[in-house]
Amino acid sequence: MILYFSGTGNSLAIARQIAEKVGDKIMPLREAVGKDLTGEKRIGLVFPTYWLDAPIAVRDIVPQLNISPSSYTFVVITCGAQTNNAVWSVRRILRQKGVKLSYCNKIRVPDSSALAFGRNPNSQAWKFERYAPRLEQILNDIADEKHGFHYAGFDPLGWLLNRPSIAAKTQNSTRPVCNTDKCVGCGICAKVCPQKNITLADGKAQLGDNCAMCLACLHFCPHQSMEVNGKATLAERQYHHPEVELKDMIEF
Repeated sequence: MILYFSGTGNSLAIARQIAEKVGDKIMPLREAVGKDLTGEKRIGLVFPTYWLDAPIAVRDIVPQLNISPSSYTFVVITCGAQTNNAVWSVRRILRQKGVKLSYCNKIRVPDSSALAFGRNPNSQAWKFERYAPRLEQILNDIADEKHGFHYAGFDPLGWLLNRPSIAAKTQNSTRPVCNTDKCVGCGICAKVCPQKNITLADGKAQLGDNCAMCLACLHFCPHQSMEVNGKATLAERQYHHPEVELKDMIEF
């Protein structure tokens, strides 16, 4: 079983390719909570790096997974550049559950958080071609159930930025906010949110306190009503993986 967490489709697309290569199924990470996966001989975790670590949603959910210590367990990180502490965090969580990580690797993709910092994620499409050979190698490694660890050393800065007291102050810079003047209450943001953190009230989107900062709501809003850093969201800078459509994010 390939479990994934995805905001703009990068990790979903990679999870699909892995599943096709090894003849397995995919499932959103959150849907795996409460399910008995101990009969699965292969468990894959595919997710991005946020704020130099695994997304808080991933770190919250992985401890709840019911998987077998004897499974071939692997992690694939989608990232703009570096994995930082993403693998370290999940590997530690798995170890506490008695599960040994067999393989981990990363694949670079367009940085969907770039919009929050004033850059256009769509200008990074060159990564798909450049890193296609690396992705093929990752797929072959997993199909052959190879063991290997391809990640950077522990990042003290990543650890510091994710301390609750510091994260509460710094990570708000990538937390989306609804511009109610633009919101028409279409509900797309609520449907694509992997955290189920968005509701509609009085015809406007309302964000709760369980935001993973995946920016799915921002990138898929057809009216550009979700904004970060008080900056207007431009339609030409909204991004989703070219092989993933809105219906895929809603269906899964």
